[in-house]
Amino acid sequence: MTHLGFRLSGMPEVCLDFVRYFDDTDTTGNSVSLLYRNTSRMLGRPVDKKYEFDSHDSFPSSQRSNILKNTAEICEIGVLFVVRMYYHAPQSVSTITALICKSFAKVMPSRHAIASATSIEYLRLFLLVFLVLCTLQVDLASTTSTTTPKKIGKGYRLISIEESPNGGLVGHLQVKQKNNIYGPDIPLLQLYVKHETDNRLRVHITDAEKQRWEVPYNLLPRETPPSFKQTLGGQTKNAHTYTLKPVEYAGNELIFAYKPDPFSFSVKRKSNGETLFDTSSEDSDSYSDLVFKDQYLEISTKLPKDASLYGLGENTQPHGIKLYPNDPYTLYTTDISAINLNADLYGSHPVYMDLRNVEGKASAHGVLLLNSNGMDVFYRGNSLTYKVIGGVFDLYFFSGPSPLAVVDQYTALIGRPAAMPYWAFVGIAFLSAFLNKIHAHGMKYIVIIDPGIGVNKSYGVYQRGLANDVFIKYEGKPFLAQVWPGAVNFPDFLNPKTVEWWGDEIRRFHSLVPVDGLWIDMNEASNFCNGLCTIPTDRICPNGTGPGWICCLDCKNMTKTKWDDPPYKINASGIQVPIGYKTIATSAYHYNGVLEYDAHSLYGFSQSVATHKALLGLEGKRPFILSRSTFVGSGRYAAHWTGDNKGTWDDLRYSISTMLNFGIFGVPMVGSDICGFYPAPTEELCNRWIELGAFYPFSRDHANFYSPRQELYQWKSVAISARNALGMRYKLLPYLYTLSYEAHVSGAPIARPLFFTFTNETKLCGLSKRFLLGSSLMVSRFCTE
Repeated sequence: MTHLGFRLSGMPEVCLDFVRYFDDTDTTGNSVSLLYRNTSRMLGRPVDKKYEFDSHDSFPSSQRSNILKNTAEICEIGVLFVVRMYYHAPQSVSTITALICKSFAKVMPSRHAIASATSIEYLRLFLLVFLVLCTLQVDLASTTSTTTPKKIGKGYRLISIEESPNGGLVGHLQVKQKNNIYGPDIPLLQLYVKHETDNRLRVHITDAEKQRWEVPYNLLPRETPPSFKQTLGGQTKNAHTYTLKPVEYAGNELIFAYKPDPFSFSVKRKSNGETLFDTSSEDSDSYSDLVFKDQYLEISTKLPKDASLYGLGENTQPHGIKLYPNDPYTLYTTDISAINLNADLYGSHPVYMDLRNVEGKASAHGVLLLNSNGMDVFYRGNSLTYKVIGGVFDLYFFSGPSPLAVVDQYTALIGRPAAMPYWAFVGIAFLSAFLNKIHAHGMKYIVIIDPGIGVNKSYGVYQRGLANDVFIKYEGKPFLAQVWPGAVNFPDFLNPKTVEWWGDEIRRFHSLVPVDGLWIDMNEASNFCNGLCTIPTDRICPNGTGPGWICCLDCKNMTKTKWDDPPYKINASGIQVPIGYKTIATSAYHYNGVLEYDAHSLYGFSQSVATHKALLGLEGKRPFILSRSTFVGSGRYAAHWTGDNKGTWDDLRYSISTMLNFGIFGVPMVGSDICGFYPAPTEELCNRWIELGAFYPFSRDHANFYSPRQELYQWKSVAISARNALGMRYKLLPYLYTLSYEAHVSGAPIARPLFFTFTNETKLCGLSKRFLLGSSLMVSRFCTE
């Protein structure tokens, strides 16, 4: 499997070769449509009826680019799906390859008068895909497959524990039996436990001898555990030494209990003794005891089967707001459309709320694993397992016992949601000129910016960035990527000099264009290319033709380090693509040598922090920042929209669950693109969507540049619905603004599930088609056609 990263990173170009070919040679457009339909059907994906055209029909040229983009995406998913099949059913490759051949054979130019030379060129491209798949078959078939055992190692034993001067516990754990699955074990660990408040318990586990990566304390302020020099090599002076027997360490509301060999711990509710978290592993359990390696950490907890869990995002959950047993939950910030179900999307929020009902009385608690590394979380109904590819275990437990209390306690740690300006609830203009006129009418002006800075010798922003040494590096040079401007370098927002430079550039821009806020996009970070790239010398890149997302740099794959190709593969993009796929190479590095491998999911968060500081320094007013990528604590600085959704009834329903999840994450100012980002919605769907979307905390109609126009006034009936729904929103502005203030002081979500108020009603635990604004207004719309 060692060569898999090389092959996956090159696959999308094959798909793009196909769509480029059709875009260049098919004058009627019908082969484009046929290619799209056959590719979709072969892979079992729905076909949009708007793209169904017979050879006798005229083809709307305005839809060509959108069809080509969708076809490329479907082709990419299909090829990667074939790769994934090798893991589970290698014998099926011949069947899959035959299906691909049969499907693409249907779009050979038999129905169109295309010159024979062009047919030969098409055949060459067709054979290219076939040969790549055949090569892949041989390469993977010859690779020895190893099965990882269900349980890894024998865990750790507690060898010492003592009370620390600050009232916590400090102990040391020693590995029981070494193994090399996913790398060697870290032999000695430091355990630190403290009741930080009456309702918050912290359990921190790290390497006892070497400092490991953690979410920076200056980025997310919190208490610092004892340093290694303070704890290693003996007991703290005058500290009480505990016996190495099962012992409880009680706070006001939570109890920490441990067993020494193999080491496990549990967290209990003091009022009734209920176990909230239990890491012990019995012989019959499918998960391991504690595992701690350099690039693989694993810890699990038992759960009652009737518990209702919420959180662990960002993802699009087809089953509603409740976590669904055996669905994949991968956390790693990624630029893939929100139409991808159960896949890691733009944000990473490794926190969940657990709601239980015992004898008609409900109680809730929260659990945060503060870790920015990529992770898979396996929820099986009766257990939950974290598998993380780096960092430390920094677990926080919030006692609740009500859902609102959990969010209150959580945001007290990570930061209260930003106080939003009143106008953010009224209406925002995402326009391009006439600022004086806009401001004269009481409107506000937001512009979109991406973090990638165009590589251009005549571009002052870029030149000043180089002079201040603000860019993420690879082998001593700024890492080169491609986004909308073409070749770009990415600012390193973990560098204090970058934060100053960014603030100065925003000040310069604001003096020319007095914007009222900033919309920061593509900050997962997104990259149209893969690997180590250079700017081509034999052609213009990009050349201004075709879709802007096609990579035109000269690139080679990067899998030579353990950071590019870690031993454990998280389920990135839902199909185990390499973690550096379409983003910054994970062996690139930030300020002070911090690896992108560790800091990747912090990129959008760190940009939000820097942008907030810059805007606040301009006029001292509450900044408005809209960020696509988020992390734990992002709500303190920014609002969020849920990314590239689709104009379908399913996506309308999904938007409610995602919005409600972000309320739990401490990002209450959230909403989805009303009527869908692409393709064009139906009139009935847009009617229903504005009736729902008018009550999103962040309410906006937004669409893809390549889609037909879908402003609410495009349909008479939708315009009527919009005036009614938005009119009601305007009447509720004092109420919404009051809820925003409550969110700022207590973390309370603006939009919240019904169980937040009607906690003892078990039938409401999974309700995802209705929601509350505050505690006094319920929104209930038809979500089906």
